[in-house]
Amino acid sequence: MKNKLFVFMIDALCEFDVSYMRTLPNFGSILERGALVEEMLPVYPSFTYPCHVSIMTGCYPDRHGIPHNEMVKAGVHPVPWYTKREMVKKKFFAEYAKEAGYTTCLINWPVSAGADVDLNLPMIVPMGYRGDDPRQYYEGVSTPELLDRYFWKYGHLLRGLNKPINGSLDMFTNAVAPDIIRDYHQPDVMFVKMCDLDSIRHSLGVDTDFAREQLKKHDCELGVLMESIRRYGDFEHTNFVVMGDHGQTDVKRVLNFNRVLQEAGLQTLNADGTLGAWDAYCHSTGISGWIEARDPNDKALLDRILRALLDARESGKYDLKHVFTKEEARAQYHLDGPFSFIVECDPPVAFNFAPADPLFMDAHPGDYKTAMASHGGLPTLDHRTTFFCAGPAVKPGAAIHRACIVDEAPTMARMLGFDMPDVDGRALTELLV
Repeated sequence: MKNKLFVFMIDALCEFDVSYMRTLPNFGSILERGALVEEMLPVYPSFTYPCHVSIMTGCYPDRHGIPHNEMVKAGVHPVPWYTKREMVKKKFFAEYAKEAGYTTCLINWPVSAGADVDLNLPMIVPMGYRGDDPRQYYEGVSTPELLDRYFWKYGHLLRGLNKPINGSLDMFTNAVAPDIIRDYHQPDVMFVKMCDLDSIRHSLGVDTDFAREQLKKHDCELGVLMESIRRYGDFEHTNFVVMGDHGQTDVKRVLNFNRVLQEAGLQTLNADGTLGAWDAYCHSTGISGWIEARDPNDKALLDRILRALLDARESGKYDLKHVFTKEEARAQYHLDGPFSFIVECDPPVAFNFAPADPLFMDAHPGDYKTAMASHGGLPTLDHRTTFFCAGPAVKPGAAIHRACIVDEAPTMARMLGFDMPDVDGRALTELLV
């Protein structure tokens, strides 16, 4: 009997959550009999979509091609998000598994629309969607059989998405997933993603009673899925993995770095507050900012922007600590994208994206980039995420202090007996029998 794999992804799961998760019945059972990576470093920027694609491909953003959640455009907000598998330059772990003879299923996985897997309901409905026809976004990029079989029954959970951000998306996911396990006798490889912990931490801060209550809810959701596998699948031969994509960090204030660029004469505003002429623009990546040059091939302009950034750092007015060139970002953090420089502050601040807003604002619930807690900063910033697993391929009691999320796909491939070529990560064989 071949082994199976079940992955339970919790957005914004932090490394310090493990001590509380040990007290919960379902997370605790996996931790008690399994293996643990105490700190799993995200990629840079530590944003949901780049991290999920790095987890699924075993590669850093400079190779898989998804550097941000959003396809940023100077002066425009909101903008489309990365959604389609064809945007990713590297092959998915789930696609390698399918080639190896495993049946594969992705539920609510980012940037997976149209992926070559057997069963797919991607993360595709736009964030903040308020309409009554969410099915339109699934058509053509999901498994038609899943839409026909389940959407009539559960699609209403996505209408409006008018609860806390992505709240109904978790309800939809947790309704569909047990039915798929039952009706398809547990796909061999199954990824299920939950979002609500991330939303709560953005709104209220990293370490709150509400976050612990949400972890308790996620434990109950995992318990339903594990019981579904006991009843309708092959529990004995399943490797269970619980993972996060990134951590989160509390922020106290929001910096509108476009105001700094305006003061340096690199940007102007129109009378109505919209972006006017610009030579440099700051895109928000949460706890870091991308500085886009109007002409990235103009060396004199790049020198001028760099001088302005270094002057801003030396002034001490903005708590600016890091200024990376595009070349440094790629060499040190394997990141490429539509920027010429990256800036980051210490203590951490959230970067605003609206050029006309004040220079400084208090952090507040709202957009995920400028909320009470955020991410998108350096991989080592508080807090990181974690990874634990149990099953027939896992060595009980094994532990690693620190690894990187690009190691997860090659490790899961080794659990199932195949390898992934041309990846940046390594199989964490210390965790495996």
